[in-house]
Order: sequence, then structure tokens, then C-alpha cells
Amino acid sequence: MPESEGRATFRPGRWESPTVLVTAASLHGSTARIAEEIAAELIGWDLSVAVIPPGQVTSLAGYDAVVVGSAVYAGHWQDDATGLVRRQMPALAERPVWLFSSGPVGTPGGKLARAMAKDPAELAELTAATRARGHRIFAGKLDPASLTFRERLTVQFLLPGMEGDFRDWGAIRRWADAIARQLTPTRR
Repeated sequence: MPESEGRATFRPGRWESPTVLVTAASLHGSTARIAEEIAAELIGWDLSVAVIPPGQVTSLAGYDAVVVGSAVYAGHWQDDATGLVRRQMPALAERPVWLFSSGPVGTPGGKLARAMAKDPAELAELTAATRARGHRIFAGKLDPASLTFRERLTVQFLLPGMEGDFRDWGAIRRWADAIARQLTPTRR
């Protein structure tokens, strides 16, 4: 596999690990925290990792692989994340990319949580544009204290009982581990 596909570069007596960009659009910080956990797990595999919000990414030069995520509201990714993919489409298509979405809240398996756990509307476009190797949906967090007055009213009347932190850190770490295994050489 060529270096541009994100594999480690082997040199006599050493290897150079790929550099991974982890970026996520997060309205209230919950999805950003997921991105940080993914980055921490990748770092544990001796990968070089940068965590940058999508609106601040101006170039993918220097990154061998990219993980892009977004909070999902009303079935859509945030504009910062879709904008990054659209701006960087050619560069993303040249390297390994993984996508993740965050958003479902409430009792796992509950009717409303299941309805929220559908693929975002843009997923087919984003997957085709990036040739993503995978997409995962992770449960989110709903903390009324972090919401605007209008958002709190909406939650109170339309989503009663949906408050709480439903993120599954073990699932997030396992997904990051699967990414790392694809990016690191087999060590004997």
C-alpha cells in the first residue's frame, strides 16, 4: 500500500507512523469530547494525532489519514463538518478516511433513540466524496444546562426524559482501535 494511503513508512531499523487528523463539528461539546477520546486512543497506538475543529482546517497536507465527525441535529451533520468535506474532497479521497456521527440520546433501544440513530441525510454524499472506510453512529449527551433557553424549551416539551450522557466510551475506543490497526504495521 502506498504511503499516501496512510500506512506506516518502514525504514531500516525504524518505522514512521502516520499522522492522523481527528476533527468533529460539535455544537455543545459532546461530539468534540468523542473526537478527543478517539485521538487519545490513536495516540495510545503511537500514532501522531492532531485534533482540530473542522472550521479551522485549511489544508490536509501533512496528514496521512483523517477521522471526521459531526453532531447530528434533525438528521443532518453540522455545516462545519460538511463544509470541510466539500472543501477538501480531492485531498480526502487520496487518504484513508473514517466518519462518525453523534446524536442519539435517551434509553438505548427506546423508540425515540432508535429514530435518532438513523444515518444522517448527507452520509451517502460524504462517503462517496471521501471514499470513507467506515461510518459509526455514537450516542450523544443531552445536558440542559448547556442549551439555550429556546433549546431547553424544545427539549422539555418534545424530548422529556432524554437528558443524560449516553456515550459508550468502550464502543468509541474499540472503533478507534480498529482504525489504528489499519494504520499501524503488524508488529511481531
